[in-house]
Amino acid sequence: MQLDQPLTDKEFDELDNFLLSDQSPEDSMTMDHLHGYLTAIAIGPAPITPAEWLPSIWGEDRKDGPKFKNPKQEERIYNLITRFMNEVLVTFEVAPKEFEPLFVEHEHEGKTLLNAEAWCWGFWEGMELREGSWDEIWDSEAAPLMRPIYLLGADEIKPEELPEVEDPVKAHQLALDIEANLPAIHKWWVPRRKTGVTTVKHEEPKVGRNDDCPCGSGKKYKKCHGAEQ
Repeated sequence: MQLDQPLTDKEFDELDNFLLSDQSPEDSMTMDHLHGYLTAIAIGPAPITPAEWLPSIWGEDRKDGPKFKNPKQEERIYNLITRFMNEVLVTFEVAPKEFEPLFVEHEHEGKTLLNAEAWCWGFWEGMELREGSWDEIWDSEAAPLMRPIYLLGADEIKPEELPEVEDPVKAHQLALDIEANLPAIHKWWVPRRKTGVTTVKHEEPKVGRNDDCPCGSGKKYKKCHGAEQ
């Protein structure tokens, strides 16, 4: 399977089910959370390696990574995550205005509304991978583009801002604003990025035996999943 091929519906469900299963830590990201996280990494100020961003998928407690049945399943799941990331990267490379954030839909008073909260949590976590790296946009004329993500994704917002996120209709509008703003956020960062955007290579099979295990356990690969090889 080529890494530049988008996930099929079946593969999307496969990854979704794994993230929600007992094999994944309880606080692992959901698919919408993960999509926001990968989006921030893809369009932000500097490329971030999979070794940096993969562990956070499984939650804050890095000691408990996923419980793969065998190395084949491990490679399969990381392959799906890598391709999910590449979908984001390729879309922003080729057609940024066609990018669609993975928001949850819900019913409210007979209307179908969007809930972008979990997606924004992920985006916020992606921004925080490199402390201070996003400061430039917050201090620029483009800062208003980031406000909807701040309102739905930040750990804390001002009390007077709460009505904007607690009202489902207003939160739906914030989701629409985020989708409209993302191409402009991406465009703002393009000339400021340290290097160009490149698709991610699936690196798990090439992890050195003395490297940290990509599952996020904190152990050396040879003493963790490498011991199963």
